[in-house]
Amino acid sequence: MARGGDNLGEDDRLLPLADTAELRAALREANVPTLLMSYVHLTHDAAMLDIFQNYIRPPYSMPPTEIPQECVEDLRARLLDVLTTAGKAKADAPSDELMHRMMSVGVGEPVADEFVPLLYDQIGLKLPVPRNQQPGRKSPPPDFKVLVIGAGLTGLCAGIKLAEAGFDYVTIEKNPEVGGTWYENRYPGVGVDTPSHFYSYSFEISPEWNKYHPHGADMQDYLLHVADKYDLRDNIRFNTTVTKLVYDEPASLWRVTVKTPDGREEVLSANAVINAHGPVNRWKYPDIPGLEEFQGALLHTATWDPTVDLKGKRVAVIGTGASAAQLVPAIAGDVGQLTVFMRSRHWVIYNPEIMDDVTEGVKFALRHIPFYREWFRFRVYWFAADGLFGNVLVDPDWPKDSPAVSAVNEGMRQYALAHLNHKFADRPDLRQQLTPDFPIFSKRIIIDGGWFDALKRHNVALETDRIERILPNGVLMADGRELGFDIIICATGFDVANMLGKLEVRGRDDRNLRDEWGTDDPRSYLGVTLPGYPNYFLTVGPNSAPNHAAGQNLISETQINYIIECLDRVIDQGARSIEPTQEAFETWNRTIDERMKSMIWAHPKAESYYRNSKGRVFLSWPYRLVDYWTATRNPDLADYRID
Repeated sequence: MARGGDNLGEDDRLLPLADTAELRAALREANVPTLLMSYVHLTHDAAMLDIFQNYIRPPYSMPPTEIPQECVEDLRARLLDVLTTAGKAKADAPSDELMHRMMSVGVGEPVADEFVPLLYDQIGLKLPVPRNQQPGRKSPPPDFKVLVIGAGLTGLCAGIKLAEAGFDYVTIEKNPEVGGTWYENRYPGVGVDTPSHFYSYSFEISPEWNKYHPHGADMQDYLLHVADKYDLRDNIRFNTTVTKLVYDEPASLWRVTVKTPDGREEVLSANAVINAHGPVNRWKYPDIPGLEEFQGALLHTATWDPTVDLKGKRVAVIGTGASAAQLVPAIAGDVGQLTVFMRSRHWVIYNPEIMDDVTEGVKFALRHIPFYREWFRFRVYWFAADGLFGNVLVDPDWPKDSPAVSAVNEGMRQYALAHLNHKFADRPDLRQQLTPDFPIFSKRIIIDGGWFDALKRHNVALETDRIERILPNGVLMADGRELGFDIIICATGFDVANMLGKLEVRGRDDRNLRDEWGTDDPRSYLGVTLPGYPNYFLTVGPNSAPNHAAGQNLISETQINYIIECLDRVIDQGARSIEPTQEAFETWNRTIDERMKSMIWAHPKAESYYRNSKGRVFLSWPYRLVDYWTATRNPDLADYRID
């Protein structure tokens, strides 16, 4: 009997399958290159790769992949036979050599050797041995306690992996439920830029996504499922906020002050702290005079009030970033008049899958065809991740006065311009207002899920003039116009640069992290550790965000891996703490600063939340995802002090 991976405990991908109408529909509807991967994985039939390599082209190729229908039908027939006939599938896995070739043929371009370990890990085909089953590993002592701040995507991952490694841990969560960003953000139209079948844990790949890009509620449902499956709530203290961390050096413990649900303060002790409170829960209102004087309903997308009735109302939306681009199409049909105030322009990319449903046939393939879900995840990763890195790397020989930074970047700019020009062929006014003058990918791009169409509606207006102040009943523009509104919605994002939020952190010798970082200049070692703050670990820390591509889920997993590897080194040496040396910290930051000079985010016209008030790019990782994943397999002990 052949079996799909061991990714889900309830995996039911056992062969043979019954020859049913549902299976045949799945073979018709499923992605053909992914079906090829499943077939070759089950049969080791490399001859089929020889045929299909002539037709499968790389991502974003023009012309695109076009496979002759007779080849497609032959593949479907062969796979149907293997799936429904006992003994046709091989009992053993393909060789590493064959798997590597499958990867390259499957995406129509060579997959370099350096990617293969990451791909095995992230697509779920070779899951690592759980730490508590690794021979020779020293188990953590029962009194070694870890405290995790936050129960969002990263915090839940930390809980799963800490438990798997045998650590006693507690998670402190300020909300009444898990989910973090996806618990809090509930505005109409909220969704995820990253494709569904990649934006999940590699060890918990779900076949149940309804959309190719999940809605916020879909993402929250996934995280609720994870919390249930791994019994995470038993270790979570809800409605509790961490306010202060103080390192007790003689005891090598963190004294953690929390505010309990009844408002009391309590001090907990932990050997290590993992800060997973995330960068997108400190929402930011626009700095416009009079905002607090508005007498209508004032909303922020991150703190949405579903009781506010928008029907027939005069609504203002301040902001034209990702949240606004999701919100406006969702509410434009309900409101009376909608005015969108644009503070800055954004590049918009068309993705035909953004609104598409995952068909029942594709879901059947994901649920039941062995290895289909893993190879589909591989394909999505390749299209949405490091394949886009060329867009953000500056070509030093490219003309300095160009609106792009390289030939690759110019190609993507032309792709985005073609979509904009097509959508606004009959509205040259909007086309002119919406065309950016900075390189594409120099700040977060927008995926068009109805944004451009909404801006052309008869009841939607785009305002590009400056708001002078907010009035009790509307807005005063800089040119003297007064516009009346019943509701103002701020789609103005988050205070990402203030990575501490309101948290006070004091390390060795009473070092104060806020004094060192200020309000918007955070630095660390590898985005995870800090000299002077033993056993204090960041997640999504400075210069670790994958701003060139999808991949926050990968960053979360690999940072948690790195943190537990650091803790294992402490346990293995019978020590009490670990922290990077000052020299390693300074060297790493010099390397990042120098590298950033060759990245698009440092372009003179690039103004984004990736940069702080001084213009330093504090958020973005200036290399590929594969580079970060490789760098966080294990700590380089030469860069660390272990006491």
